Amino acid sequence: MSDDSRAMTEWVTAVRQELGLEDTVDADALVDKVLDLTADVAHGVSRPAAPVTAYLLGLAAGRADDLTVATNDFAGVISRLAEGWDADAERAVPANDQSQRG
Repeated sequence: MSDDSRAMTEWVTAVRQELGLEDTVDADALVDKVLDLTADVAHGVSRPAAPVTAYLLGLAAGRADDLTVATNDFAGVISRLAEGWDADAERAVPANDQSQRG
């Protein structure tokens, strides 16, 4: 395990404990999902949008009945949006109106 991986594991474990989330999320799956999502957003939209998007994902998933399912579903939706993002064409088009997306 690399130093970065070890630091990430220790950090995520500590944050989950501090926030009382140790029984609600699988740390390994969470890290992989969020890193993939933020990479998609950073490359497809902008780097500063990545952490804000991860926060929004957390807010949306936290409102759902099943946190894991919601996280996976929402991350997939966001990644697909980021991969096809064209700021001029996509701006102000509601996410649920796929007919207006390129």
